[in-house]
Amino acid sequence: MANSPNDPSPSAPVSADASDLPRDPEAEAAAKKAAAEETARKTEERKSAPAEPQKVAAVIYNPIKVDIDVLRASVLAAERAAGWGETLWFETSVEDPGKQVARDALAQGADVVMAAGGDGTVRAVSESLRGSGVPIGLLPSGTGNLLARNLNLTLDNLDESVSTAFTGGDRKIDLGVVEVQREDSSRESYIFLVMAGVGLDAQMIANTDPNLKKKVGWIAYVDALRKSLIEGNRVNIRYNLDGQGNRTIRVHTVLIGNCGSLPGNILLLPDAAVDDGEFDIVALRPEGFIGWIQVWIKIVWENGVLRRSQVGRKILSMTKEIRTVRYLKGKEILIRFGGAQDFELDGDEFGRVVALRAEVDPLALTIKVPEVA
Repeated sequence: MANSPNDPSPSAPVSADASDLPRDPEAEAAAKKAAAEETARKTEERKSAPAEPQKVAAVIYNPIKVDIDVLRASVLAAERAAGWGETLWFETSVEDPGKQVARDALAQGADVVMAAGGDGTVRAVSESLRGSGVPIGLLPSGTGNLLARNLNLTLDNLDESVSTAFTGGDRKIDLGVVEVQREDSSRESYIFLVMAGVGLDAQMIANTDPNLKKKVGWIAYVDALRKSLIEGNRVNIRYNLDGQGNRTIRVHTVLIGNCGSLPGNILLLPDAAVDDGEFDIVALRPEGFIGWIQVWIKIVWENGVLRRSQVGRKILSMTKEIRTVRYLKGKEILIRFGGAQDFELDGDEFGRVVALRAEVDPLALTIKVPEVA
């Protein structure tokens, strides 16, 4: 007799749920124990592994040019926001404008070194950071701040400058390295970030009243320029650019530039770039009042106005170069002067020299700059 569709066949397999399968208590206990031991082992590994060290910043400040309480508050807030360790603090002095304390900061493991002061502080700190790979954060102060101006960095917002030092990006720039010979035949080496100048430019800085500069900033150089022009400063120089042979020229001023802009939006070296591996050099050699008018037109009108527009650049392409302003470009220049001359670096006087050799150290300094959105 046939089975009913509702009756299970005697030969059909009977399915069983997994929960109905017999358990092995010993196996389960062993598995749980093994899992617990593995978790404990990983926990101990995490505990014993060295913690990732916090980054640490250093601040080198000129006590004459900064409000230390305001600066400390700004750095503390940015330090905490960035999750960094406690910042190291170093004060400059007349004996050490920043070079040795910057070395101390590096020795103590600083990941970034902030320079709070004028151009002299920035230059001294940069000399020790040269080639180290540790970036410098610029906290502008003082009257010049030439490097910050040329890099279009914030000049009047301390909190923004400090934040950039902690969280900004890195930009490598060239440094100028100059060896000078003094009247007693001694030799000294320095670095510069913006410009080295000999002649009227340096004489003007030497003639600047420091008290007047504190009160009115770069306007004080106008009075110094008047004094320098009265004294006169024309000198024969012999130079050799990139080993091309000796040449002679009679000039008022020679400026060797890593950057091109001066305060007052004056574009002295229009083709200068901080990361092109070359200097831009300008020799000013006006003859009389008309010659100085030509210099003014070239630097203030042509460089400062015409070069900033497409129409202006087209006009410039149709004009002839003037003899009173001569531009050169190269990686190394040797200059000997027909007598001792005033010498300046980045707007600070450095005595008198009879000869110098300047060369580019390409991309030798790292600067903290705002991250591009």
